Amino acid sequence: MADMEGKRAVQGKFADLNYYEMLDIRPDAVPFEIRHAYQNAIQMYEPGSLVSYSFFSEHERKEILAHIEKAYLTLVNGKERQGYDAELVRRGVLKGDVCREKADKKPVSIFSISRSSVLQPVCQKKAELKARIAQCPRIGAIAQKTDICGADLQEIREALGVTLEQIADETKIRLDYLRAIEASEASRLPAPVFLKGFVKAYLKHLCVDPGEEISTRYMAALSVQSEGKAS
Repeated sequence: MADMEGKRAVQGKFADLNYYEMLDIRPDAVPFEIRHAYQNAIQMYEPGSLVSYSFFSEHERKEILAHIEKAYLTLVNGKERQGYDAELVRRGVLKGDVCREKADKKPVSIFSISRSSVLQPVCQKKAELKARIAQCPRIGAIAQKTDICGADLQEIREALGVTLEQIADETKIRLDYLRAIEASEASRLPAPVFLKGFVKAYLKHLCVDPGEEISTRYMAALSVQSEGKAS
């Protein structure tokens, strides 16, 4: 989703997209799906986002966020959404039967499916990870090490039962970068200015603190390793 939205926004004006395209949802999406898509979009284009950092200036991100906010407020309001859909049908963007299908849907059954298969409550997931960290002295010992290497990060992740795919899905960091981070393979990693942010996002997903200090120690160890190979 991140790559697709970024490229579409770069190649054309974000404002030219309709509200469903802005949030990357189907025209028959139910309120739960709209809220979930809105949260994802905000994370993608907010100022500190690693995903959109290289694509947009601060001014451009503010404009995109304003459009996303307007799209969300329209689609989450039943009456306003009905009027917006009617306008899209009039313009030939939507078919009338799509809107009827949306009205005939049973939101309760779809909501239940989405809740169980798409999204685990963030607070529940974070609480579980923090509980595992508290019960695993080895994680605390690694976090206190002066030199942190990729193998240390991998050991923490595996102890918490989190896959690289899960981290990639939430942080939007490329899977090959995550593998290179754990392998401490500097030649396969992005520039340091981006890499430190990636490591911090990795640690944040795992609820490992202090993320800033650990990422700094990882970067320092990686630098020493790279200099050793070069000499």
